[in-house]
Amino acid sequence: MGNPTIRGTSLDTPAERACRVIWFCLAILLLLTVLVPSISRAETQQPAKPVGSEPTPEPAIPAILSFDKYEVVAMPQGHGMQDLDNFIFSLIRTPAFSEKVNDIEVEFGNSLYQPMLDRYIAGEDVPFTEVQKVWRKMGQPASGASAFVEQFFPLVRALNQKLPTGRRLRVLAGDSPVDWDQIKSLDDIIRLVHRDASIASVMEKEVLSKHRKALMLFGTFHLMHGTGASAVSLYEKDYPNLTFVISELGTLDTDLPTLSSSPLATWPIPSLARAKGTWLGALDLGRFLPPPIRIDQDCNVHREFPKVLQKRMEDLVDAFLYLGPQDLRLREKLPADIALDVNYRMELQKGGARFGFPEAATETAKEFDQQIVNSAGSPLFVIPKPQNPNLPDAELSREVQSCLDRKSRTSTPQ
Repeated sequence: MGNPTIRGTSLDTPAERACRVIWFCLAILLLLTVLVPSISRAETQQPAKPVGSEPTPEPAIPAILSFDKYEVVAMPQGHGMQDLDNFIFSLIRTPAFSEKVNDIEVEFGNSLYQPMLDRYIAGEDVPFTEVQKVWRKMGQPASGASAFVEQFFPLVRALNQKLPTGRRLRVLAGDSPVDWDQIKSLDDIIRLVHRDASIASVMEKEVLSKHRKALMLFGTFHLMHGTGASAVSLYEKDYPNLTFVISELGTLDTDLPTLSSSPLATWPIPSLARAKGTWLGALDLGRFLPPPIRIDQDCNVHREFPKVLQKRMEDLVDAFLYLGPQDLRLREKLPADIALDVNYRMELQKGGARFGFPEAATETAKEFDQQIVNSAGSPLFVIPKPQNPNLPDAELSREVQSCLDRKSRTSTPQ
């Protein structure tokens, strides 16, 4: 379901460990803790199917390429899911794609470097080490350790060399235009980083106002209709009914006893199913993603999505992408160029230490390498088993106590 930053559901893979030592990754996590204090626990629930028609799976790529009805097709990027990475690569390499699409707006790009990115994608002589700034210096930290991202930009560049000039693709970086080398504090991030507003602005200026066609690759929470704050919701105020939003299936049908237990087991791979009027579209968001645990200003614990997300999925998205059995999804591996790049790893560690995270500075190269070796035995994208939601664990108890301590200090006369 994209990339909501909710603690407690991430996997401890080498890529994610690399992400944890990226200084802006840590800063973003702090930012989200300040703005929306939350901790997440997986809360698996499998109630009966709601009322609705049976979803009809269609061949995914032809369905996505139905740009005659929409200006924009918006879908999730990989976020560590190798199957989704592979599908996106297949989609953009389909010959019909460049006949239908002008632009691809991506989450994993700093719009500050758009001019350089344009030159690179157009085939000009731009050193790869320079264009890496587009995704290594931005507010979506996981992109700095993503094999998918490392391959995506060179692939589009190579694809353009096979296309007539008038059909060449443009890649639009959607993230806030921020010089991350100048970020010194959390206040700088709060002041400068406005991700959904930036994504919406790029889409309005470069695509919708020019009547071009675009594919959007973002975490699903940036794409949902009718939430008020998502990028799609922001630009739909002026450009309604032009965007077709696709979601993947999140935690739905995970941890089943057999593959045939899933009602989706007979669907072709890959396939797309429309949400409207179906029992799948009638499900709420909690069937696809564990709701966050939020601690409010009075230190009370809440286990629910914000009100704007407490809707049927058909009110938030238009279709679902099915890539095969949910329990057999593959996990993206850490790129070798990052694992072997000692200087880059040191840069990540120094940045993490600068923001007061000792783990970033103390993890040795040997420990990092061992994590990569250990991960080879666990190739699946697995969501951790849920804990009892009625028994707060030590981390949640610490968060509540920290909230109480802050409240006590604030209320104590000086």
